[in-house]
Amino acid sequence: MARQAPLAALGLSLAASSSAFTSPAAVLDRRKIGTPSSTQRPFFEGLDKAFEDEGPLGKGITVGKVQVALSVSGAERTAGDSIFATLERHARNEEAGSAYDDDYDEGPGDSELSKMCHEICLGLLRKSDDWIAACSDSEWFKEQEMGKAESTYNLWADREACKFEKEYVRPEGETSVEANPTVAVVSIIMEIQGDETNFERAGFSLADTKSVLTSIASDCRVEGGDCLNAFEVFWTPSEPSDVLTERDCIFDFPELITL
Repeated sequence: MARQAPLAALGLSLAASSSAFTSPAAVLDRRKIGTPSSTQRPFFEGLDKAFEDEGPLGKGITVGKVQVALSVSGAERTAGDSIFATLERHARNEEAGSAYDDDYDEGPGDSELSKMCHEICLGLLRKSDDWIAACSDSEWFKEQEMGKAESTYNLWADREACKFEKEYVRPEGETSVEANPTVAVVSIIMEIQGDETNFERAGFSLADTKSVLTSIASDCRVEGGDCLNAFEVFWTPSEPSDVLTERDCIFDFPELITL
């Protein structure tokens, strides 16, 4: 039986949560270790796109998900420049959904939400040597189906949140006596305009997984982040003393594909 662990999360509405294994996790706003499988696309999707207006990132709206499992040392879990530190810092930023930089002469700079997405993707890319598994999925919608796209985004985010008993983000400045090495799982869910962002084949190889995260990191900043409609991140564990094993990952995130 899997242990129960707190999760953390962040995104449009920043929050934090807990999982079906016992270590804390977190959520930034608002699953398989197995064999690869390609994304299935409707036969008539090409015809639908033919009549869509084209934006900066292509046509329509895409809801996408990418998950990465990585090994993290005990020392890194409490380091100021770790992926955990980046996630926790953004989770505490209550203005991530609407704030803009003012350091540009012509109009606003990147939105806080797009900056958060960009930094988290870069943080994961810098830890590619520690990746052990990954996966991705996406669904495309016509522009007039924006309600369906939002519903799908909410559904995918809720499915991840339901894996956890509570949302939790470690308080700023809190020190831990012990930090154990662990496997960590970071789940990104987003809704972005267009069809050009790559969500294909994460987990098939390191190169494919890097390609997905690089595409997201680049596209989320287009038009100052205005193309990024919604973004949420869940990660576990969030308590430095809690441990997530590879067996826990198989049980709770069966979609992850071993790298």
